[in-house]
Amino acid sequence: MRVENDNATEQDDAKVGTAEATESEDQEPQKAGHEESRDAENTRDAAATTSDESDAEEDATAPEPAEAKGRRINWSRQLAYTVLPGLALLLTVAAGYLRWDDSSIGGSATARTESVAAAKESVIALLSYQPDSVEKDLGAARDRLTGTFRDSYSQLIQDVVIPGARQRHISSVATVPAAASVSASSNHAVALIFVNQTTVVGTDSPTDSASCVRVAMDKINRHWLISGFDPV
Repeated sequence: MRVENDNATEQDDAKVGTAEATESEDQEPQKAGHEESRDAENTRDAAATTSDESDAEEDATAPEPAEAKGRRINWSRQLAYTVLPGLALLLTVAAGYLRWDDSSIGGSATARTESVAAAKESVIALLSYQPDSVEKDLGAARDRLTGTFRDSYSQLIQDVVIPGARQRHISSVATVPAAASVSASSNHAVALIFVNQTTVVGTDSPTDSASCVRVAMDKINRHWLISGFDPV
């Protein structure tokens, strides 16, 4: 009976060993399968990462979208058709203004010179006469005047100066030692005239006088004529 029991025990141990061996053999393929699955997943992850990097590089080197290119072209057209013509017009206007300004300055300088010279000559003519030619002398001077001043001067010489010069044998000689321009434009000017006048009445001694006159001048038919005569 003991022998049978021992044999039964040995058979049971053999069965257990066989089962364990079988189980061990079954687990080894499963482990191998898990390892292969992990390797496959790692391979897919690496491929996905490589694909993402390739896509990023393609995006970085991709051609510029048509909309952005269109915007650049539109700005170029805006510059070519709007800004540049406007700038050219501005430069043309500026150049024209500078030419006008230079011309205006040159014209003012010319007006100053001409008006002062005309004022000096006209004042000398107005205040210089001889008793024998007083009417002719002062009549010629009247042609250097204009406006209401011409009318006032004509009346003065006709009523006072010419009769007095004839009757009392009065003579007058005027000189202009200095003159200066106050203002001048293309057709109007004002000048200060310093006058020295020597007057002789009959056989009396000459009488000298000095005065300063503010003379207004108007340019009419290319001639500077006196339109105002005010002692200062």
